[in-house]
Amino acid sequence: MNTPLPPWDEALPARVVVGALQWAQRRVSGFEDFAGAFAEWVRVAADYGVELLVVPELITCQLLSAEPARLGPAEALDRLSAHTPAWKALLSDLAKQHRLTLVGGTHLTWIEGRPRNVCWVATPDGALQRRDKLHITPSEAGSWAVQGGEARDVAPVDTPLGKVGVQICYDSEFPELGRAQVEAGAWLFAIPYCTDLRGGHLRVRHSAQARAVENQVYVVAAGNAGFCPGVANFDQQYAESAVLTPCDDAIAAFAADGVARAATPNAEQLVVAELDLAALRRARERGSVRNLIDRRPDLYAALRGEARGMASPNTNDSEARDGQY
Repeated sequence: MNTPLPPWDEALPARVVVGALQWAQRRVSGFEDFAGAFAEWVRVAADYGVELLVVPELITCQLLSAEPARLGPAEALDRLSAHTPAWKALLSDLAKQHRLTLVGGTHLTWIEGRPRNVCWVATPDGALQRRDKLHITPSEAGSWAVQGGEARDVAPVDTPLGKVGVQICYDSEFPELGRAQVEAGAWLFAIPYCTDLRGGHLRVRHSAQARAVENQVYVVAAGNAGFCPGVANFDQQYAESAVLTPCDDAIAAFAADGVARAATPNAEQLVVAELDLAALRRARERGSVRNLIDRRPDLYAALRGEARGMASPNTNDSEARDGQY
């Protein structure tokens, strides 16, 4: 017996142009310097017709390079939090000015007395929706004492282009999150990420490609490149940002390797791709594989019932960097 497909919004457009901004980290003189460069890239994206733009995780940590001395974790979080109103206003203004949806990477800030890694998504009317990172790496917990988000942060973001699931870097490595978002109507996963080594990047990349295949969704992943001097736990960066698709040779809109577009490794650039939503729906309904229809949730539920009460293994809370945020 087939499993019902997740809901499909009949109001979705036939095609959507998306972009992933691979941002080069470097020293800046202050917020105006940073904001000016960022605004130029958003303008370029709009010139290419981008309707939804994803930028990297922790993009605003670059602002710490303008400080006169290297800051400790607590001071760094305080300084970044001081920039929060200006960052939110910049995202809102640029989305409204260029009439696009802007998935604004992430920003470290205090939220209700707790340190969070926050993504604000700005829609073309200038409205902001917040999603906190859910799964926190040992590096984040050790360096900035970041705390994970709540159940509200699982829900896809409502945009003029339909529902978009936000998965911040490490979040992409947890399949249950993607499945929950697609069941709630998401057709695209936005993955802002930050990795210092190629190994960390590949964990995110392979996870993102798996999420695209198993959930029959598109994925836009955007990371940092370059070197940011004077910022603790945020110096070298590695990224190969990409727009990913399911792998299905029966659907002409998909690349055979599931990569619609990919950036040159570690080069600052904008990756742009036009996505065919009708093809995505067709793949779900009658593709050569039908991952969503052919699920067996009755079996999974039975296994979970059998496993209930089993002890979980202890986790290693090492604070060492492991190549990924």
